[in-house]
Amino acid sequence: MQEKENMSNSTQIDAAKYINRLKDSLDSLDLDKIDHAVGLIEEAWRAGRQIITLGNGGSALTALHFINDWNKSVYLSNKIPFRGRSLCENVGLIMSYSNDISYEDVFIEQLKNILQEDDLVIAISGSGNSENVIRAVDYANANKAVTLGLCGYDGGKLKDIAQHNVWANVNDMQICEDVHFFFGHIVMQKLCGGQ
Repeated sequence: MQEKENMSNSTQIDAAKYINRLKDSLDSLDLDKIDHAVGLIEEAWRAGRQIITLGNGGSALTALHFINDWNKSVYLSNKIPFRGRSLCENVGLIMSYSNDISYEDVFIEQLKNILQEDDLVIAISGSGNSENVIRAVDYANANKAVTLGLCGYDGGKLKDIAQHNVWANVNDMQICEDVHFFFGHIVMQKLCGGQ
C-alpha cells in the first residue's frame, strides 16, 4: 500500500510541475501577437485565400488538426468556405518528394504547385530550425505569400524569416506543442463566433 502511495505522489508532483511550466509559458505569451496572428487567418479566410499549414512530427499533426477543425467548424458556423489545406496530409505525395527529390524540399515542392500570391502559409516548428520548414517559408516569402511561423525555444530561423510569428519562449518541446495547439483552438473559437 505504501508503494502505491509513493508512486501516486510521484506522479502528482510530476503532473503539477508540468502544469506549472505550461501555465508559466502561457503567461509569458505575447497576446497582441496571438491576436494579430488570428486576424491574419481571419483576413485570409474572408478574402477566399488559401490557408496552408505545414510541420514535422508532432507539428505535422498540429498542422493537420488546425485544418480539420477550421475547415469543418468555421464553415458550419458561418457558411463561408474555409480554403484550408495541409502539406502534411498526402502521405504518398510526401513520400514521393522525399524519395525522388529530398525530404528538405518536401514542402517547397508542394508549394510550387499550389501557392498563389497573398495565400497564408502557417509553418510550425518547435525548434524553429527544421530545414524543410525554413525552405518553404523562404519560398512563400519570395512568391508574395503571407507567412506565419509558430515556434518555440529561441525561435530559431523561423522566428526571424516568417513575416509574423507566435513564439512560445520555452525550452520544452511538449510545452511548445501545447501552446501551438491552444493557438489553433483560439483561432477556431474566434472564427466560429465563440467566446
